[in-house]
Amino acid sequence: MNDWLDRVKFDRHGLVAAVVQDAIDKSVLMLGYMNAESIQKTLMTRKVTFWSRSRKQLWTKGETSGHFLNLVGMYLDCDGDAILVKAKPIGPTCHTQKKSCFSWQLVEQGFEE
Repeated sequence: MNDWLDRVKFDRHGLVAAVVQDAIDKSVLMLGYMNAESIQKTLMTRKVTFWSRSRKQLWTKGETSGHFLNLVGMYLDCDGDAILVKAKPIGPTCHTQKKSCFSWQLVEQGFEE
């Protein structure tokens, strides 16, 4: 796994963007940020874990709500600066209780839900 981590191009804060996709229906669920420790924890526990930029600590999605993201696979993009996480969500992913954090669509008049 260290070889895989060596290929990740973390930013100056030690983070990399992680897009989470539903492994079954392929919808995009959320965007989070991971550091080396959260990647390792995700792979060990099979529960998707991020680095919380606001709380400055590891954050396993679902640890308070029970709405975990169970890891199916992780993929590094061709530049090494983004990760695709395929997961099976347990319940809604967004804190607004929606399946996806991407529920607002940009239209000519602005955004609509």
